[in-house]
Amino acid sequence: MDELGNLTGFDWDAGNRDKNWHKHGVTTGECEQVFFNLPLLVSEDPAHSTVEPRWYALGLTDTGRALFIVFTIRQDRLRVISARVMNARERKIYAQENT
Repeated sequence: MDELGNLTGFDWDAGNRDKNWHKHGVTTGECEQVFFNLPLLVSEDPAHSTVEPRWYALGLTDTGRALFIVFTIRQDRLRVISARVMNARERKIYAQENT
């Protein structure tokens, strides 16, 4: 995804800063780590792109935690919408794409 190379940072505010921690036990730092670690699998999410374009990412934190992240891009920043641990199906897809 070419847009990731043009970003200047992440978009965290009161609306999304602690939401994933409270819902899924995922910190903002872990979310950011996924986008700097390889392999990173990014795909469009057209089913949830009615208001704005959305993508999902499958990737690993610095400690190897496998995360599923839904995000959008606002101006030149990546905004995480949701983040959680990958489920079994997502782990299988991630492994297949990276073998």
